[in-house]
Amino acid sequence: MPPDPNASSSRHTREYLRPCLARRQDMALPVIARPNTRHIMVDASADSTPVMVPIRSDKSIFLRVTTPLAGVNFLNQAARALIATIGPLLALEFSLSATALGLLAAVFFASYCAAQLPAGLAMDLFGVRRVQIVLALIAGIGFAVCALSTGIISFAIGRLITGVGISVGMIAMLTAHAQWVPRAKVPALTGVGIFLASFGGLFATLPSQALLPLIGWRGVFWLFAIVAVMVSAAIWYFVPEPAQPRRRPRSLGNELAEYGRIFVHPVFLRFAPALVVLTGLNFAYGGLWAGPWLRDVGGFADAARAWLLLVYMAGMMAGSLCVGQAATFFNHRGHDPMLASWIGIGGLFLCQIALLAHPFAHPAWVGLIWFLFAFFTSAGPTGYSAVAGRFPPEIAGRVGTALNGSMLAFVFVLQNVIGWILDLWPRNAAGGWDSAGYGWAMGVTVILQIAVTLWMVIPRGPAR
Repeated sequence: MPPDPNASSSRHTREYLRPCLARRQDMALPVIARPNTRHIMVDASADSTPVMVPIRSDKSIFLRVTTPLAGVNFLNQAARALIATIGPLLALEFSLSATALGLLAAVFFASYCAAQLPAGLAMDLFGVRRVQIVLALIAGIGFAVCALSTGIISFAIGRLITGVGISVGMIAMLTAHAQWVPRAKVPALTGVGIFLASFGGLFATLPSQALLPLIGWRGVFWLFAIVAVMVSAAIWYFVPEPAQPRRRPRSLGNELAEYGRIFVHPVFLRFAPALVVLTGLNFAYGGLWAGPWLRDVGGFADAARAWLLLVYMAGMMAGSLCVGQAATFFNHRGHDPMLASWIGIGGLFLCQIALLAHPFAHPAWVGLIWFLFAFFTSAGPTGYSAVAGRFPPEIAGRVGTALNGSMLAFVFVLQNVIGWILDLWPRNAAGGWDSAGYGWAMGVTVILQIAVTLWMVIPRGPAR
């Protein structure tokens, strides 16, 4: 019989769980009987008898939970990727330097990051459904402000609002799946949800490029504003409220204090840096710098660049689907589900080395490298799920947003650092940036990735 995949996580978090037991023993866990409903065994605490918690069929969960919540992540992916498509246009229209363009992209990630901890706490206290209904509407307002903007300041304000609205799209799916399905199935189901959401990033590439001559970039933002309202309505109508344990009321200070314990937990300290860099590079390049790189280093015109960005998004979609399934495969066979993310980290390193080597003999080769770049960086969310599974389920939202918030803070810095490095060279005749700057910027991220990978793999004690 293969070893229990949860045994390792129990060893890692025994110290964390001990002070949580008293709270969980006070919880009344009602069993709600439903016809044609399966049940799973869940340990209420390390010392208590497992209780029966109802769970719907996989098909019902996919249709009523995964699909509507994937809509917010659809908006997330679109909002991030859209700047990579229209970024060169904005830079020319508003005469933006690389630093200014990087700052414009980073503003989005700043609000995205700032919303993580409050939104994670809100999901744990009020539920995923209620929080995502409100946040989807906020995202719609942000898209509308961008569409109505008359200058770069008002456009940046719209991006700030949008960043809040889409802030926990992926983490909300992870949290909801942790409530509705066995832990071993969470990575695979979440991977399918991210695959669906990736159509947002896909739409922000070639289809949006095709719409620009017809409705302009403002019309594209109006289109996403309408979609955001529709997503909010779908979550309100379809997503059910899970059977939640009744918890003894706690002060807001005590609830927030859980974040402090998460950030200093040995498991978080070990895995977070590598996952932050892995996912952050996807956000940085997929959300902005892949487009300018293809223009300035690859030498591709607008149409070819849009096709290659489409290939990038296809790689992210394929990775989300395959890596999630791989994590579940490893988990069922007793391996650490983090193994899928480790493979992603190694693959990303090789992709960056290939890009630094400038093998640009054929566009298909460039497309393959960027496809694999996106494929491997999509392993980050699977690592989020693996780390969150080592903590008590009642703080799953906060663990996910602690990871995501750390990653977004990193992206905010990285976007600006890349822009600053590019501005060290004079702009070329076409208004782009020198290819040498891109090489130096990627060299910095390669060194950083080596450092965080060594930090993760070198053992530092039994708790790690």
